[in-house]
Order: sequence, then structure tokens, then C-alpha cells
Amino acid sequence: MTVATEAGPIAPGWLRTPSFDLVFIAGIAGIALLSGGLVVQEPGLFIPVLFLDLWLLGYHHVVTTFTRLCFDRESFRAHRFLVLWLPPLILASVNLIAVGIGFWVLASTYLYWQWFHYTRQSYGIAQVYRRKAGGLVVENEWLSQLAFYLLPLWGILHRSYQDPGTFLTLELKVIPVPAIAVDVVGIAAGAALCWWLATRARMFWRGRLPVAHTLYMLSHFTIFYVGYIAIDDINHGWLVLNIWHNAQYIAFVWLYNNNRFKDGVDPQAKFLSTISQRRNAWLYFLVCFGISTLIYLGVKNVIAALPVFIVIYQAINFHHYIVDGVIWKVRERSLQRNLGIKA
Repeated sequence: MTVATEAGPIAPGWLRTPSFDLVFIAGIAGIALLSGGLVVQEPGLFIPVLFLDLWLLGYHHVVTTFTRLCFDRESFRAHRFLVLWLPPLILASVNLIAVGIGFWVLASTYLYWQWFHYTRQSYGIAQVYRRKAGGLVVENEWLSQLAFYLLPLWGILHRSYQDPGTFLTLELKVIPVPAIAVDVVGIAAGAALCWWLATRARMFWRGRLPVAHTLYMLSHFTIFYVGYIAIDDINHGWLVLNIWHNAQYIAFVWLYNNNRFKDGVDPQAKFLSTISQRRNAWLYFLVCFGISTLIYLGVKNVIAALPVFIVIYQAINFHHYIVDGVIWKVRERSLQRNLGIKA
């Protein structure tokens, strides 16, 4: 159990600038929450909002991953297996599972894997904010992590206890969870959150509040509570989390690429470094959006059979989850350098 010292000043800890970070934290969370509120009030809007989410954000955020994998020779050489060999292996595995066992396995795997993936992405971003605040934030690290993870854990246990039967129109089978387990974890999550809020209040009183990290943590708690607990319908709640996750990822990857090529166009990665310049941000997003639109519209038009489309769509999701677990490790020196954080 480690407690950080108060040596050194605590910086606000913005990833880029106050305006960028406020959009990244509050703006993205606000759009996700507003979207969730709309579909809860008008369930008929779920399909149109879902379509916009997938088209503008979901497909886009998967393609954005490939800017880290193959948009320049250095990245492609380092990740050749992830680009060329992993996709067909995952596609074959997903197809065998769907045909041999049933499509419910894909829905059930997706429910739990996307929960883990969303939680881990959020934790990684929170850690970057923590380091941007000038080192470890002055609080008990173990209790801080407990507070971070308990609320998402409460959420997925709640969904498992609900056992809604279907998820995004597919049959769903969940891990059996008794009500007492949900209640115990919920009480623990509430207690941990109260501790965290009290700790932050004390930091604020002492003039040592890490502003950006605190705001991000608040958005994390809010999104997971609303997405898994406050919204009863599993699909509507998932939409909140999905919009938040997708938009967050797109912005974060752009920030990484922009920092990587902050010194200007790199002749060794001319295309990626050119579109990653701040003045060309519109071009970066247009390229990623254009590629994602062409790929997914092509898949949708060529593959008319829904079962085949589901297999391909979930294979893309699972590939993305595995790749992210490989390329986004904050302990990597190159990642620290391009995000402007200390080891």
C-alpha cells in the first residue's frame, strides 16, 4: 500500500490545453449522456442514434486504431502480425464459435469484453492525467484504484443480475449473479466513492487539487453509473458508454499522433505526419472517417446475410480489443514520450 508524498507542486494536469481537455472530458461525456437521455425518453430514437454512433464514431474509432498500426512504415514493421495475421485468425475463430455453439456466445462475450475494454481504456487515460499532474496524486493508491474499479464492477454485476435475455437483438446468456453480491459491491462502491470525494475535497481545501484528473474521474464515475445502473434498458445504457468510449478514443489517438509529430512533417512517415499536424486536424478526421465509411458501407452492401455481418462485425470488435491491449501500455517509453508524461 503506497501513499504519495506532497513533494513538488501539483499542476492542473491538462493533456493539451484547458479548452481541449474540457471538450475531451465534459463535452464528450455530455454528448453521451444527452444521447442516452434522448433514447430513454423516446425509445423510437434508439435506432437513429445508434446509426449515427456507429457511422460517425464506432467505425471511425476502429479505423483510427490503424493510424497506430500501419499508416507509416515503422509502425507497420512493428505491428505486422496485428495487421496481417491476427484479423483472419480472429475471424475464423468467431465464425467457428457462432456456427458451432451459437450467436449467443458472441453477444455474451461482447457484453463482458467490452465492459473490460471500456474500463481499461478509461483507467489508462486516468493514469495519463494522474502523471500529467506532476507525479502521483496525494492519495492512497490502492484505495484510489478500488474506487475506480468498484463502480464498473457494480455495473456489470447489475446487468448480469438483470439477465435481460437479449442484447442488441441477439440472445444473451449472462454469468449468474445473486442480488446480495450486487448489493454488497454497490455499497462498497458507494463507500469508496465517498472516500475519494472526501480526499479530493481535502486537496481542494489545501490548494493542491489536480483539476484535470479530478474532472476526468468524475466523468468516469458518472458515465459508468448512468450506463450500467441508472438506465434500466441494457441497450440504452450501452449506447451511453459506447458513444463516450468511441469519441474519447478518436480524440485521444489524434492527440497521440499530433504529439508524435509535433516537430513537423517526418519524411519517414510523410502521410501520417502531414495529416497529424494541428492545422490539418480536419484532414486527419476526414481521412479516417472516409476510410471507415467506405469499408463499412462496402461490407454492408456486399454481405446481405445478417448472421455473416454479425460475425464480421464482432471479429472487428474483438481484433480491436486485442490490439488496444498491445499498443496502449503507458509503461512504454515511446508512449510516454508522445503523450508528454514521465516514467
